Amino acid sequence: MKKVLIANRGEIAVRIIRACRDAGLSPIAIASDADRTALHARLADEVHRLKGTSPIETYLNQAAILDIARQAGADAVHPGYGLLSENESFAAAVTASDLIWIGPSADAIARLGDKVAARAIARRVGAPLLPSLDDGALTLDTARQFIAAHGLPVIVKAQNGGGGRGMRIVRHESELPSQLAAAEREAQIAFGRPECFIERYLENARHIETQCLADRHGHVLIVSTRDCTLQRRQQKIIEEAPAPFLTTIHNERLAAASTAILQDVGYCGAATCEFLLTAEGDIFFLEVNTRIQVEHPVTEEIAGFDLIREMFRIAMGEHLPSTAPRLRGHAVEFRINAEDPYSDFRPRPGRISRLALPGGPGVRLDFGYEAGDTVPPYYDSLIGKIIVHGRDRIEALTRARRALGEFQIEGVATLAPLHRAILSQKEFASGDAAGFAVHTRWIDEHIDALSDAAAAMDRSRGRIATLPGTSDAEMSSAFDDPPAYRIGIKAPLAGTVLELCVCEGQNIAPGDLVAVMESMKMEQSILAETAGVVARINVAPGAFIDADADLVGLD
Repeated sequence: MKKVLIANRGEIAVRIIRACRDAGLSPIAIASDADRTALHARLADEVHRLKGTSPIETYLNQAAILDIARQAGADAVHPGYGLLSENESFAAAVTASDLIWIGPSADAIARLGDKVAARAIARRVGAPLLPSLDDGALTLDTARQFIAAHGLPVIVKAQNGGGGRGMRIVRHESELPSQLAAAEREAQIAFGRPECFIERYLENARHIETQCLADRHGHVLIVSTRDCTLQRRQQKIIEEAPAPFLTTIHNERLAAASTAILQDVGYCGAATCEFLLTAEGDIFFLEVNTRIQVEHPVTEEIAGFDLIREMFRIAMGEHLPSTAPRLRGHAVEFRINAEDPYSDFRPRPGRISRLALPGGPGVRLDFGYEAGDTVPPYYDSLIGKIIVHGRDRIEALTRARRALGEFQIEGVATLAPLHRAILSQKEFASGDAAGFAVHTRWIDEHIDALSDAAAAMDRSRGRIATLPGTSDAEMSSAFDDPPAYRIGIKAPLAGTVLELCVCEGQNIAPGDLVAVMESMKMEQSILAETAGVVARINVAPGAFIDADADLVGLD
């Protein structure tokens, strides 16, 4: 293996490029028209253009990527995370092209990437499971029957894919039709297949996972546990390793279930097995991610492993160590997404006009952008990650407060103020199990209090709070006399129109759903802010539109 084509973009492409450099391999990048000057394109030995901007045209275009691999003389492909990383047909096509696929076999991806099939495997090896309807017969009627038998809440999940997409929680039966339709629609867009299943939902559980490696010789290594409980909309934003406050029995059960599942399919590569941990101490299997995870750096920091380089070694047929590494200290990762956490986590793509990154003991930075770069609206919102390591959890969190305090960015809104607020909350920063009270819905339930805490912290630091991502000129104009009337409903962000929910001639009131858009891998509901009659619809479903474009004209 000498030349590695990186079938990805952004932060993970930069991460793989650096691993290639350390391993003496030549990294080859691909870049869409929107990414032609991106950091990963600048750092690679070669960069090859993918015509277009949308994911379907570019980073999901299997034929184009394989053509580039052949033209560049690559002998291996690393898919990173997301995009084609868990696509069994792409894995098979890479292998059929006599290229080394740096990941699990197409068969393993198919068997574990399908959540229903993975649950069947988990059931066969004795891993604990929540009640579910996963026999492929999910309809409104069968979902209602499941709720009658098992109660509420339930969660509808995309059968294929991950990353929190295609998931909808149902707490009232009246929500079932709309939430099922939304999950199926998002699954189709994200993974190309609309199939979903339904599962009993645990309100106050923690999200625990195991970082696993498996070689071609049947050996599975459990490198560490991680806690990924802090999420918004079922998508992770803070992760730490090892998972705090687990008992020896918990660790043994997690390792045993993960090993059994991976060995059952003859797995080879990096994998993450995900579980829920209840307040009562019960563990339930969720799914397997057949790829490297966004949060892999926290495991690397405590284990002393370069997991990407281990993937290279596995792909070349080398043996893994016979025993797991001795873990050192504690690590926490904070995702810096281009989102406004206090405006319903709305994506905020744009140009990064200033970026001041933290440093000092225990701080690692994995970023896909630099000052002057533009975060495009076509892909996910991750700008980079701040990873902090300490001798123990208390030291790691202390260093994290310092690092998040030093971090500054201008031009786009990010999750940094939310991270600072979370670090100030005793439910998260507690030093013992009794005080550690976060769960997967904790951020969603406490977002108003976290917003207040963030504002207070900014005031105490002597900062003037401004609207995230708003220029000085826009701020001043916000205080000018407002227009006497509104002529339309504008798109609050750039993205794809998934659904139009009104028709011409329809009366609408403030708060009515006008449209559903997708931007940076997130669905956004567009609500009317004023009453009126729909005079004109200016866009069609499936169209990509810029921010501030007129969706609907009103009389």
